Amino acid sequence: MSTVTLAQHLQQKIDLKTKPLGALGRLEALALQIGLLQNCSNPELSHPSILTFAADHGIAASGVSAYPAEVTVQMVQNFLQGGAAINVFCRQHGIELHVVDAGVNFEFSPDTPLIDAKAGMGTRNFLHEEAMTAEQLKFCFERSAALVEQQAKKGCNVIGFGEMGIGNTSSASLLMSCLTGLPLTDCVGKGAGVSDEQLVKKLHILERAKVSHPAPAEVSQALRCFGGFEIAQICGGMLKAQQRQMIILVDGFIASVAFLCARSINPEITMNAVFCHQSDELGHKNLLRHLDASPLLHLSMRVGEGTGCAIAYPIIESAVRFLNEMASFESAGVSQKTSE
Repeated sequence: MSTVTLAQHLQQKIDLKTKPLGALGRLEALALQIGLLQNCSNPELSHPSILTFAADHGIAASGVSAYPAEVTVQMVQNFLQGGAAINVFCRQHGIELHVVDAGVNFEFSPDTPLIDAKAGMGTRNFLHEEAMTAEQLKFCFERSAALVEQQAKKGCNVIGFGEMGIGNTSSASLLMSCLTGLPLTDCVGKGAGVSDEQLVKKLHILERAKVSHPAPAEVSQALRCFGGFEIAQICGGMLKAQQRQMIILVDGFIASVAFLCARSINPEITMNAVFCHQSDELGHKNLLRHLDASPLLHLSMRVGEGTGCAIAYPIIESAVRFLNEMASFESAGVSQKTSE
């Protein structure tokens, strides 16, 4: 069945459910998107998973965050103990969570139950030098692609990406500005909660950093300049998920910037993406507008971790369920609308 024919078949199936035409709103668009992605009229969600990548950032030493750099490793420990927001929401909705050390500045014990994908002990401070080497970037892409491939082989066809890393909104803001051409003032926000005074300082530091690097508009160069390891690994993981025709759950600002990087490499990835929410970060609203993306939820969240993916997942599941399980007018013996 051709894509056009399948789209027509799916739309007819949606329209003939026992409801007014279009009455399920965004759920109908989701059902159509997922059916087309899976190339069938009865799509399914299998083994939903979230990979949460954690890494440290050298720029944190320059005072761009409200929290000290050691919070990254402390939060990783919290993930592993099951006490973070992402743990709660994944447990609630039956989502498998995997915590990935993409580059935390800490040597974990070999028996620690997290995935080792360490590209370094945090990135270098991009205020003074490039955040990572070409070799580290290559490692990030290859390692995260392998992790997503493992999930696909286990039967996962819907995957979310989360992050943790003190200083990573600074990296994301610079990447966004470089790749979209938007001014930094449209890309920089309060992150984990800096004050108005700290925000002015943060913007000044990032403007200095941007001037110190030769306008990297190409994705790999921008990532090398500004990091971070977790952003690069999410980008690589998303690209592999697209290759495996998985549904990609896009979280907040950091994950959306990683998606921007992935889309710059492969524009077809847009067909796989579900933008789960609009965060309370200034840059995220502007980035979603740039991507022409319509997020499912507006909850003023700014946690990261993949929390938006976990909270939005039941909505995505509802879209698939109504398509597969809801009666049609004919099967239910319900009369259709006869006039306007």
